[in-house]
Amino acid sequence: MKKVKRSKKRDERNDVNDPFIMIPMALKLEILMKLPPRSIARLRFASKHLSSIILGKDFTELYITRSSTQPRRHLVSVHRGSHMQLFHSFSQEEHPSSNTTDHDKVSYTLDPDVRYLFTPPVRGLICGRKGIKMVIGNPSTGQFVTLPRIKTRKKEILSVFGYDPVNDVYKVLCLTVITQRGNIARGIISRDYFLEDVLAWEAVVSEEHQVITLGAKQKWRMIECKYPHRHYAGYHGICRDGVLYYLASYKQKRSLMGFDLSTEEFNVTKLPEDYKLQEFGNLVNHSGKITIASQAYTGAIDLWVQDDVNKEVWSKTASVVPSVADIFGADQRLMFRGILPTGEIIFAPLPSPNPFFFLCYDPKEKKVRQVVVDGIGDDSAAIQVFFDHVESYMVL
Repeated sequence: MKKVKRSKKRDERNDVNDPFIMIPMALKLEILMKLPPRSIARLRFASKHLSSIILGKDFTELYITRSSTQPRRHLVSVHRGSHMQLFHSFSQEEHPSSNTTDHDKVSYTLDPDVRYLFTPPVRGLICGRKGIKMVIGNPSTGQFVTLPRIKTRKKEILSVFGYDPVNDVYKVLCLTVITQRGNIARGIISRDYFLEDVLAWEAVVSEEHQVITLGAKQKWRMIECKYPHRHYAGYHGICRDGVLYYLASYKQKRSLMGFDLSTEEFNVTKLPEDYKLQEFGNLVNHSGKITIASQAYTGAIDLWVQDDVNKEVWSKTASVVPSVADIFGADQRLMFRGILPTGEIIFAPLPSPNPFFFLCYDPKEKKVRQVVVDGIGDDSAAIQVFFDHVESYMVL
């Protein structure tokens, strides 16, 4: 697509006639802060003066900081058929006990037959992947951009999206695994081990480690990892303080992997020798600390909290969930989805009902509240729910 150049004289003329220039800077910032993200993103085209403020680092950090202090938002991704991805965003304080019908809706037309699965949002942005195709988007503005395709022929891929505060950039980490036969050819495992247990899951490790930095010259770069490990398919990673965390098998034990987005180095943290954690552990971001939640079938949920990221010390608390049969009947199946900053534990029903809803359980008060989102629960919809979303006007 040919890029259209804007007239420099027209920009100068717009700045001369721009009444916004005469307003004190503090008042300008307050006016902009009261506007919705999509309006701010559009205003950058109004004048060069406004663009310099909106795209400036100071205002960006001010907006993100204030958004982070506001009640976090629920973000629901709905994929219908093969042509439309919908995002529903609403505050965690809206309609706590009744139907939620006035939430924001943003739509984005996808490639035919592509169903993107998204990772947890980071500073208002979200990353989706289908095979080797990947997009980065801002649900608050509706802008999505396509990233270069991942450089691999492997099918089992883990992608984790995060923000590097040291260099003020966003990055995506991708891991792909090789087959056991490939491991044998490379001498990673012995042929005897392969023959003894053809399906030995731990024998398969990640081979390709790639990173891409969002920007004008973005491309995938291969990096090295000195810890042979295999990620768990179907699990999300999270970003915390410039480090990507995800669960993986390392030396045949479930371990916590960390990837520093600034130094681009890996590290591994041992997990407690707890059967339920090793078998069912799921990584969550709880109260600003790395937490692993484990639940064996319908039993109590154990929360393992890492009090210090530099030490392999974990504290355990148990949260007893209410009986599913007491609330919805014996036929209703609930799936653990995460923990809100308030401490409420989130469950969503399987399969997705119509209308779609999820449950917020307060382990202290022993109370359950139901949040209903109208208009998105039907048989053709694939639904993802995220509970720690902040609004952003960031232009991609």
